[in-house]
Amino acid sequence: MKTIIIGGVAGGASAAARLRRLKEDAEIIILERGEYVSFANCGLPYYIGGVIADRNDLTLQTPESFKAKFNIDVRVNNEAIKISPETKTVMIKNLKTGETYEESYDTLILSPGAEPIRPNIEGIDSDIVFTLRNISDTVKIKNYVDSAKPKSAVVVGGGYIGVEMAENLKEAGLDVSIVELADHLIAPLDFDMAADVHNYIGSKGVHLYLNNGVKAINGDTVILQNGEIRTDMVLMSVGVRPETSLAKACGINTNPRGSIIVDRRMQTNIPDIYAVGDAAEVQNFITKEAAFIPLAGPANKQGRIAADNIAGFESEYTGTQGSSVLKLFDMTVAATGLSEKAAKAEGIDYDKTYIYSASHASYYPGGTSMAIKALWDKNTLKMIGAQIIGFEGVDKRMDVLAAAIRFGAKITDLAELELCYAPPFGSAKDPVNMLGFVAENIVSGKVKQFFWHDVEKLPRDGSVTLLDTRTAVETVDGRIEGFVNIPLEFLRAHLHEIPKDKPVYVHCYSGLRSYIACRILSGNGYDCYNLAGGWKFYKSVKTAYRD
Repeated sequence: MKTIIIGGVAGGASAAARLRRLKEDAEIIILERGEYVSFANCGLPYYIGGVIADRNDLTLQTPESFKAKFNIDVRVNNEAIKISPETKTVMIKNLKTGETYEESYDTLILSPGAEPIRPNIEGIDSDIVFTLRNISDTVKIKNYVDSAKPKSAVVVGGGYIGVEMAENLKEAGLDVSIVELADHLIAPLDFDMAADVHNYIGSKGVHLYLNNGVKAINGDTVILQNGEIRTDMVLMSVGVRPETSLAKACGINTNPRGSIIVDRRMQTNIPDIYAVGDAAEVQNFITKEAAFIPLAGPANKQGRIAADNIAGFESEYTGTQGSSVLKLFDMTVAATGLSEKAAKAEGIDYDKTYIYSASHASYYPGGTSMAIKALWDKNTLKMIGAQIIGFEGVDKRMDVLAAAIRFGAKITDLAELELCYAPPFGSAKDPVNMLGFVAENIVSGKVKQFFWHDVEKLPRDGSVTLLDTRTAVETVDGRIEGFVNIPLEFLRAHLHEIPKDKPVYVHCYSGLRSYIACRILSGNGYDCYNLAGGWKFYKSVKTAYRD
């Protein structure tokens, strides 16, 4: 059996190694048009920022190591230029010699990945404009930073790569601006959760231009839809698209976005041809709809599944839920499943909550607070998404939530999880448990919520009671118009001043004391609503940084 794999990064490399482990007698050839194979895409920004000092550390395997360890023939600088399914052959061009030659195959795996989108704007081909996809791009950017000594940079696009590049260019000493067409950075987040990111990145000196786009690049000036920025370099990071022209040309079915359509075995419409990674269409694990979710983890899993099926072991890919994590200076941003925006677009009848919880026991030094947002289906109570913004311990909590979603957990099941506890690592009531406790209170009707986006709509005509249960000292930080301050510890003594025939809307700093206040009020016959996330979340959203 002879298998040719087109593309030697992530899915392609994973498929090759897996296939060799399953079929010692198979002939396996990897064709990679670039200079490197099996490199760490996700580490590229950190080489530019100097965190990864040695470029060789980005290369997980080389053609020589693939040959020595796996007996796999890896041909870098060799580009597949034509696939002929009827003869089961691939036409290949050696990019160093210009020679073209043909190879036959029994099975073929396509793993060409996705390419950066280059918008059709004036100045896009300027020498100061860069994109980041592979090690060659990384070296080009690194050499420019080291030799030209730019003092400023504009990153166009606020997705994961854009934000990571902004951080690393800032760490390299540049004055950095991010231009983003949407109203917030990092698309998997909702606007309200991104507010903390905006405030934090602003505190690090990175300039944000949101709800804004680039019209042209004129010399050293980036001309925006609203305003302009003078800069020494531009990094385009406005998204990627599947690189599937080769697949389309040989009759492989693609969707309107251009992604290769595959079944759950990663097989295309043409027998013996498989597709994996960013070029392949996936099924959204939550909605079961076709999706484009380019991530390294799913790409590796898909490569393994394609190899399994080629080797005769039945294996299926069950969908991508979009679990992701981002380092932003000292901050950690993580998400999984659907955002609120995505849930609305799908017409899902969902509920949500926000909590603030400490990364470890409050009495143990060094703890920090993390903001957590969770979404669940109202009808089934199954979790459909989560987002966390914080510092220490964000990644491990998100991994628990991602696993819970994958195995169909209800939001209330989180209360039952028995998680590891010691003061340096967590609390006896872990943030994940706390999320379950809060959701259980909501689902069971023990507490009713209102949200930051409801605050302005609340009447100030006396028809409802608006109550702030923070301490007097805390109110110095700011107040919400119309809310009367009665600190929690004095609430029982002032109940006679609060009319029982009107709904009471309560907030505190984070939502915990106001929840206690609501239980006091409910126990005394009041109709009470608690502000999810409290003053802290409300203020973050309302004062989110932007230039």
